[in-house]
Amino acid sequence: MNKINVLYEDNHIIVVEKPVNVLVQADDTKDIDLLTMIKDYIKEKYNKPGNVYLGLVHRLDRPVGGVMVFARTSKAASRLSDEVRQRKIKKTYLAVVHGKTKDHEKLVDYISKDEKTNNSYIDKKSGKESILEYNTLKYDKDNDLSLIKVNLETGRHHQIRLQMSNINHALYGDQRYGVQDKKQIALYAYKLEFIHPVTKELMTFKLLPKWDIINDLKDSL
Repeated sequence: MNKINVLYEDNHIIVVEKPVNVLVQADDTKDIDLLTMIKDYIKEKYNKPGNVYLGLVHRLDRPVGGVMVFARTSKAASRLSDEVRQRKIKKTYLAVVHGKTKDHEKLVDYISKDEKTNNSYIDKKSGKESILEYNTLKYDKDNDLSLIKVNLETGRHHQIRLQMSNINHALYGDQRYGVQDKKQIALYAYKLEFIHPVTKELMTFKLLPKWDIINDLKDSL
């Protein structure tokens, strides 16, 4: 069984770290996916016979790592999905981008997805409203790279990657919207906040990526 980093679990939800370059859900590649890994973990830990229920309520791109919550019951899945729709689940990302970014900026764009290429693009006529805000935490002058913290208000396909690229600050290692440099993309869902679907308690989880650029900032994040 593939080892997973479980941050929290109870009878209703399970919060885990999604490893980089691991699919959230199985696709045509037949590569191992996080959903299957967690089901196997639950099945083995609790000695559950038959199929294990696990509700997927939000996603991360394959190359992106970070904190994710999954539902262990259909009731929890329904309530968490409602939180997603009502923008009550707060996702905060860390990213390294090319160039020197502003101290703070709010980006509002309209994004559509090309189903054939799986690319997203700015589409002012019929795209969906896409909003994010970022704050610059650090600028690395030697490498001309900025470390930013991104609060995502909407969850569009490839939203952060596209919107930052659109203002000429493509993510480091983003081979789709940035430079073809074959590096690992520097985008990480480091903080997740949501209301527990049953207890109604505010749940907050944080996990930092292993990036050199954040070493001197760990205590403040």
